[in-house]
Amino acid sequence: MVALKWLLMLVGAGLFGSAGALVAYDIFLSEQLRRLLSRGKTDESGGEVGALARRPLRPVRWRLALQLTAAGALTLLVTESFVVIPDGAAGVRVSEIWGARPGTLYPGIHFVTPLVDSIAIYDTREQVYSTAAAENSKQKGDVLTVQAREGLNIGLAVSVRYRLDPKRLEAIHGNLPQPVGEQVVAPVISTIYRQLAPNFITREIFATRREELRSKAAELITLRLASDGIIVREVLLRDLQLPVEYAKGLEGLLLKEQENERLGTEQEIKQKEVKIAELEAEAQKSRDVKGAEAQAQVRVLQAKAEADAMQYTLPLKQKQIEQTKLEAQARKESTLQNAEAAAQAKIIDSKAELERQRNLSDAEANRIRVTAAADSERMKFEAAVLKSNPMLIQKIVAERLSDKLQIMMVPIDGKNFFANDVMRSAFSGVTGGRDSESSDDNPDDPAPKSTATAAAQRKQARRP
Repeated sequence: MVALKWLLMLVGAGLFGSAGALVAYDIFLSEQLRRLLSRGKTDESGGEVGALARRPLRPVRWRLALQLTAAGALTLLVTESFVVIPDGAAGVRVSEIWGARPGTLYPGIHFVTPLVDSIAIYDTREQVYSTAAAENSKQKGDVLTVQAREGLNIGLAVSVRYRLDPKRLEAIHGNLPQPVGEQVVAPVISTIYRQLAPNFITREIFATRREELRSKAAELITLRLASDGIIVREVLLRDLQLPVEYAKGLEGLLLKEQENERLGTEQEIKQKEVKIAELEAEAQKSRDVKGAEAQAQVRVLQAKAEADAMQYTLPLKQKQIEQTKLEAQARKESTLQNAEAAAQAKIIDSKAELERQRNLSDAEANRIRVTAAADSERMKFEAAVLKSNPMLIQKIVAERLSDKLQIMMVPIDGKNFFANDVMRSAFSGVTGGRDSESSDDNPDDPAPKSTATAAAQRKQARRP
């Protein structure tokens, strides 16, 4: 509907403009033709030409212009006959004859009498009025300063949420100054806070009774503005601005009070710790007493139990002693029997050992006799062999000299052996030695020693 209203307004303005343009255009053409005729025609009867020049050649279309003007006026009247109230707003019908009419016009389209009635539109949404505690370029709003009981100036940052009562818009429009927020709400808020502040001292406003000041101010502001048709939703006290010197002194005082409270708290904690220690000592004492009593009762019960048990234990002990005596007697008798058996066994073992040693000695003597006979027989056999082969003893001696010697047996008188000459020269070189050694040896066997010496020399000559 708002678009339709604007469209009709544009159409009416266009019709008015068209009528004026049409009249102006016709007058312009007539003047142009009259000027041309007055310049181009010069006649003897100059008076008649001048009369024709003064007469318009084309009539002005006044009737069409009046019709366009009437159509435009009708369009504008239709436009003024209805009003569109947007969301979040309400209106009051105001008559040029009778003034504000009763009843509230809510959001939507409403018809009115053109040129007689008008609509005063008010915003019915919640609005916020805020003040600042001190002058600050970043924060917008009036500075609200109040005086406490001591006469000190305190800056208050207050915010009030309010809205207009739609049912009382007629009274608001007829009685309250406009705009309502600046002319009514702001003075009421500042006045009430300035009236309440002298009932409190600065320290109370800052610390303990701040909420009390806010609640009382909210109650009075709500009552005062409600009488004017303004509904208050909430009153907030955002911040306080104390005087600089007082703030420094109050800060020091608060620090001392905090220190005092801290010391008091620590003292209470110490007292509680002492009390707790006393209670713990008493509890420990009670536990110790009860523990001692319990132990005494346990010992009494144990003694009674032992006394009762002894009545049954003594006969059992006597029976155990008698049984122990019988067992000891039995062990003694068994020990004697075992000792006699062991003595007899030792006698038998000694006899058997003596017999065994006798048998061993006989066997050893027999072995010695047999060994001696065998050795005698072997020696006789070796003597016979050596006697028949005297060079054999040299071989045996050479083998026993070293395990690194290599022995080779060759005949001395071999005719076809290549080492005969060497052997003969070797034996001829050691002949003198063999003769000298033969005088020290057994005269019955001189040849074997000289032969062994020659064999040893031959072996040394063959070493690499």
